[in-house]
Amino acid sequence: MAHGKDQGQQQMSQIQRQIQQDWANREYIELMTCSIKKITDFLNSFDMSCRSKLATLNEKLTTLERRVEYIEARVTKGETLS
Repeated sequence: MAHGKDQGQQQMSQIQRQIQQDWANREYIELMTCSIKKITDFLNSFDMSCRSKLATLNEKLTTLERRVEYIEARVTKGETLS
């Protein structure tokens, strides 16, 4: 009879270890999920910031290109720049 009781305790101990391992796995998965979400949020924010800055830079470059074209046209016609 004692052998059956020991076997039952071993099974309970094994089940408890499995449950503890399952919870540890779930906590790890939750940690990884939160970390991935934070990285994704950062990358999306960085993307939006870069796009905005590049759009502003593009506008400035377009303005400069127009000014250069205007000055080139005036120089070609022999006009003075003053």
